[in-house]
Amino acid sequence: MTPELILPYDGVLPEFASRPVWCGRGSTAIGAVRLGSQAWIGDDGVIRADGQPVTLGDRFWLGHRSTVHIATFTHGTRVGDRVTVGRNSVVHACTVGSDVVIEDDVVILDGASVGDGVVIEAGATVFPRTQLAGGFVYAGSPAKPQRPIDRAEIDERAERLREAAGDPAAVAAGDPPEVDETVYVASTARIRGRVGLGAGSSVLFSCDLHAEVGPIVVGADTNIQDNTVIRTRGEGVVIGRDTTIGHNVRIGDSRIGARSLIGIGATVAPGTVIADDVMLAAGATTDPGQLLEGGYLWGGRPARILGPLDADKRAMMVRIVEGYCEHGREYRKAEAGQG
Repeated sequence: MTPELILPYDGVLPEFASRPVWCGRGSTAIGAVRLGSQAWIGDDGVIRADGQPVTLGDRFWLGHRSTVHIATFTHGTRVGDRVTVGRNSVVHACTVGSDVVIEDDVVILDGASVGDGVVIEAGATVFPRTQLAGGFVYAGSPAKPQRPIDRAEIDERAERLREAAGDPAAVAAGDPPEVDETVYVASTARIRGRVGLGAGSSVLFSCDLHAEVGPIVVGADTNIQDNTVIRTRGEGVVIGRDTTIGHNVRIGDSRIGARSLIGIGATVAPGTVIADDVMLAAGATTDPGQLLEGGYLWGGRPARILGPLDADKRAMMVRIVEGYCEHGREYRKAEAGQG
């Protein structure tokens, strides 16, 4: 079998050494992906090589709602053989060796290098450009070595992680919202309830926006990246214009301002108010009811001010918004071409 959605990027389609053993509902592969033999891709697993290559070795296992991506102008992603990735994890623009176990809710960031024979425990964050030496268990944010580990235990933990994945219950995708012709909603995204999407906005692959109670309102030119889940159980979620919501973010009832960036794997708790011009670092969490003042980089668990939002960070945030507006236009054409 093959992923549910396969799209070219810049004229390049994914390559498979052999047909994957399993590809779940909503699984997606895009662009310059090279996938080794005996691969397993779970429900809503996304592998996206739109600007740099992604090379994944033999017996690669990608858990449900996990994401493999690149940094468009700087880093591809290269993963060795016999690598197991758990649920809701992100492997982003990095290098991972062979015989590695990446447990649930892990984020590995740009330029990081993970050696052979490593276990990264659930909830850990591997910071940018970090080097994790082989033969150890790592945990925490930032991920730090805990103890040595041998191949037998690595194999056992990989098997346990695969067994725990199971088969999640299928989620019905409601009627798609009526949107402006400039909006892109990936065919594998699920949108339910009262959801409003501003002009030029994009909802990427395997996102789940569920307005159970209050509405979800997304501003113009805002991008919501792969496998992000937004769910309302109270007043709703409002996201300002020109804002980036990174991969695998979790958002409850909250307010997020304009020109902001919510980093990969972050969690925005119910009642959070994020002002305009805020960067929330990857893997960060907010406390319920927390107020994040504008003009700062916030990070940590719970989030605290790490420093001012300088000109370089602001320029980078603008580039991401512009890039995702272009991605939205390209993906809309690509999916239309498959019809």
